[in-house]
Amino acid sequence: MARGSSTSVWTNWSRIQRCEPDEVVHPSSEDELAAAVGTATERGGRVKIPGAGHSFTGCALTDDVHIRLDRYRNVLGVDRDTNRVTVEAGIHLYELNEALAGMGLAMHNLGDVDRQTIAGAVSTGTHGTGSKLGNLSTAVVGARVVAADGTVIDCDAERDADVFEAARLGIGAAGMLSTLTLQCVPAYNLRALEQKEHLDDLLERLDEEADGNDHFEFHWFPHTPYAWTKRNNRTDEPARVPNKRKQLMNEIVLENVVLGAVWKLGRRFPSQIPRLADFTTGQMGRSDYVGRSDRVFVTRRLVHFNEMEYAIPRTEAASAISAVRQLIDRSGLKVNVPIEVRFVAADDLWLSPAHGRDTCYIAVHLFWGMPVEQYFCGVETIMRERGGRPHWGKLHFRTASDLAPSYPMWDAFAAARRKVDPTGTFTNAYTDRVLGPVA
Repeated sequence: MARGSSTSVWTNWSRIQRCEPDEVVHPSSEDELAAAVGTATERGGRVKIPGAGHSFTGCALTDDVHIRLDRYRNVLGVDRDTNRVTVEAGIHLYELNEALAGMGLAMHNLGDVDRQTIAGAVSTGTHGTGSKLGNLSTAVVGARVVAADGTVIDCDAERDADVFEAARLGIGAAGMLSTLTLQCVPAYNLRALEQKEHLDDLLERLDEEADGNDHFEFHWFPHTPYAWTKRNNRTDEPARVPNKRKQLMNEIVLENVVLGAVWKLGRRFPSQIPRLADFTTGQMGRSDYVGRSDRVFVTRRLVHFNEMEYAIPRTEAASAISAVRQLIDRSGLKVNVPIEVRFVAADDLWLSPAHGRDTCYIAVHLFWGMPVEQYFCGVETIMRERGGRPHWGKLHFRTASDLAPSYPMWDAFAAARRKVDPTGTFTNAYTDRVLGPVA
């Protein structure tokens, strides 16, 4: 196991969170991982795992011990009878997707980013879109969890079920995930249809679109009447993708270089953002192709931004989107990044934002370096009025006292958290704010 003093400041992907840990540990086995946690607890220390740094919140910050899983990212085994795959917590989603494809398997759903580690993705409730599909945490059917004293708990829905339920979506505060067993599905292709449409037309048929497609989402461009829609549906058709040159132009040049330049101009000249939005929507065409599921789901993200995302009851979706549009128009805010809208099925995970209700996720963004408080606070007020729950890995301003009433299993989660971490080894300022102190 590699150890060492911190030599530089750690920052997350969006550059809004940073810390300088006293010690960085790179375990290459479960024994080394457990030993690092146990040692820190014995001396009253604090431990966090930063994963790939794709959370926008301070959930991974510490000035004590950072455990980085870059040497702990293997596929450990597959059960061909059940399509269940066991992996080490540090494997990145893009690595997992390639490994699954080699086995003829896939994840039931994915978000549009694949840089996260699997542990980070499930711990924060990462999701894709699909009104009949749960978030990534719902695919976790077993786990090995390191408690604060360094013991390892092998758990699932029947063995130490309380630890299992808390740890598989616990913001890293209810034990440290060591390995995860994932319920996978046979590999499948998706037919993708992407095009520009009018927002008002979409709002009139949200339920029809959400239920009529395997995966439906859209991105509305503020200051314009247009949205970019994505409909992904399972198909038996063979892959049919744009040629490599066209694909490179779309993914790198248009979606990152050009868009990044537009966002930079907007940051420097905010008054020009509406005109730049008109320019951007004017470049949109139509795309219809077929590809391997993970390759269709995932979009390359080379342009940095900050994000807040809220989960609201699906019945409130059109009302909330209209209210956000009114907020932008009324306040004079200049918003240079699209608003993303997705749909997820209800689940029973204790801290899931989709717990107990079919859910619409609405995500708002601003290009990095732009102040977020006025816009994000305004949107948060709209979402709270509709029973919104924040995405645990995205920026928000909530506290444990006002979050607890939104989660029926809050007390059960708190009890399981105390069971595995009675002295607060896995705590930091963010978990204290959103979950409360362990005691």
